[in-house]
Amino acid sequence: VQLQASGGGLVQAGGSLRLSCAASGLTFRNYIMGWFRQAPGKEREFVARISGNGITDYGDFVKGRFTISRDNAKNTVYLQMNSLKPEDSAVYYCAASVRYTGAVHEYGYWGQGTQVTVSS
Repeated sequence: VQLQASGGGLVQAGGSLRLSCAASGLTFRNYIMGWFRQAPGKEREFVARISGNGITDYGDFVKGRFTISRDNAKNTVYLQMNSLKPEDSAVYYCAASVRYTGAVHEYGYWGQGTQVTVSS
C-alpha cells in the first residue's frame, strides 16, 4: 500500500491550498481516508475523515474552513484548505483505515506527509 501526499507549500494567512493523496495497493473505496497534521513539538492531530461513500467529519478547529473529498475512480482524496492561519502550519499526512474514526492509532496506512507553512 502506498499513499502519496502532495500539494503543500508556503501561503500567506487567509490563503488557500489543496492537498491531494493518491493511493495504490488497496481497494480504495473500502477505506476511510483521513487527514492528520503534526506541528513541531506537538502530537499528531485529526483534521478530517471521509468514508467510502462520502460521509465526512472534521476536527473542531476546522470550523468550516477545510473540505475533504474523494474520487474513488482516481483513488485520490483531497483536502481543500481555505482561510489558512499561521497555526495551521504543520506536516499534513493522509492515512487509511477500515474504521470510521479520528483516532491516529486506528489508521494502518500512512503517507509521507506534505509541509504546509502559513505566514502571517
